[in-house]
Amino acid sequence: MIKDTLSKIESAIAKINAGASSDKTELVALLGKLKAELAELPESRMDEARSIGYFTEAAAHEVTRADASMQLKNLSISGISYAVKGFEVSHPQIVAVANEICMILARMGI
Repeated sequence: MIKDTLSKIESAIAKINAGASSDKTELVALLGKLKAELAELPESRMDEARSIGYFTEAAAHEVTRADASMQLKNLSISGISYAVKGFEVSHPQIVAVANEICMILARMGI
């Protein structure tokens, strides 16, 4: 399930037209880091990781819509931030990667 979600996010990132190509390249690299971190996550934390994935997928979807809603973009990005709060202590690298993704999206105006 997580692998499918990450593949969908990767596909949505590939469709992003806004911002510099270096931002898009950085997003792809960060997604790779996120995949690596999630691969080491204990099964007991997978539900929380799924929430992060779903919100990230929603944000990526909103970014690629032709008639995207700013409110939906903001809500999905806020969802990512809220979902990662439970990982701040136990999985700081996942939080750091998720925060970097959010910062790049914000810098791109997304």
